[in-house]
Amino acid sequence: MMPGDLEEVIRAMPKVELHVHLEGAMEPETVWGLAERNGIPLPAASAKAWRAQYGFRDFNHFIELYALATSTVRTADDFVFLVERFCAGQAAQHILHSEVSLSTSLHLEKLPGEALADALAEGVRRGRAAHGVSAVILADISRHLPASAPGVLEFLVMARARHPDVFVGLQLGGKEEGYPPELFTEVYAQARQAGLRVVAHAGEDDGPRSVRGAVEALHAERIGHGIRCLEDPAVVELLRARRIPLEVCPTSNVCLKVVPDLSSHPLPHLMQKGLVVTLNSDDPPMFGTTLTDEYLRCVRTFGFEADAIEALSLNAVRASFLPAEARSTMEREFSTSFSRLRNARG
Repeated sequence: MMPGDLEEVIRAMPKVELHVHLEGAMEPETVWGLAERNGIPLPAASAKAWRAQYGFRDFNHFIELYALATSTVRTADDFVFLVERFCAGQAAQHILHSEVSLSTSLHLEKLPGEALADALAEGVRRGRAAHGVSAVILADISRHLPASAPGVLEFLVMARARHPDVFVGLQLGGKEEGYPPELFTEVYAQARQAGLRVVAHAGEDDGPRSVRGAVEALHAERIGHGIRCLEDPAVVELLRARRIPLEVCPTSNVCLKVVPDLSSHPLPHLMQKGLVVTLNSDDPPMFGTTLTDEYLRCVRTFGFEADAIEALSLNAVRASFLPAEARSTMEREFSTSFSRLRNARG
């Protein structure tokens, strides 16, 4: 298959995304509009000037920008709007299922928990009805706010009881240095006891010790990023032996200076080591990417061919938290669709 043909397949093929943040998926114009509606001042004179600020100097500056954008989301209607709009954007890329992180630590004081849960679930319902895609929500603890962890778990348990098809698990995000996984051992144990799925960011701005902590202390079922595991062969073997999927976000890693450029990204090496790798966009407008773009960059930068693209796509289905029967059905449908597209263009 010629590269151009494969790129057409990528644009058309069904996809699953496991690592994407609801707030980070807001376009800058959406943030500007919410800020105006809710009376939240932004450090810019116009929507155009605000868009220009969707670049950042380093990880700390990114966290500041992310928190500022998140602060503009205030009401139940805002959350319904954001989720439905997110689903529309995913549908446009043929992303049929998304597992979406909500920065819950930053929202706990805005609305009563029941109102927030109902608004998010309504957004998911509207997104499914209007765009034919599914989404589930992972409640994210901002690790630089460790005191918020019990409140996030309390919200999640309540939300899952109200909407078990929408709220599936606990996530740990934000800056790793100074906030190791071990700080959250107890709340993760409680989450697992409550029957919740658990994932964690690790191995992004901190090294393999963070990955080991996420696996051994938190018993994370997936690792967000995880690319710095390669610095310790023992951690690579731990991930490989336990078949723990990595949610890899190449463009994000370049933007946040985890790696110097895309050609230096270790994605191919992670796959060569036999690790379970999935491809994701993280905070797409902030990083100037989409999930489709991430797949296209794998072809253009790493020379990936059809088999590698299909493997990444199927890994995401298999690593999802869909019910077993739905996961198996989607895997068969993805394989059939990919074969049909490949044969049509190859």
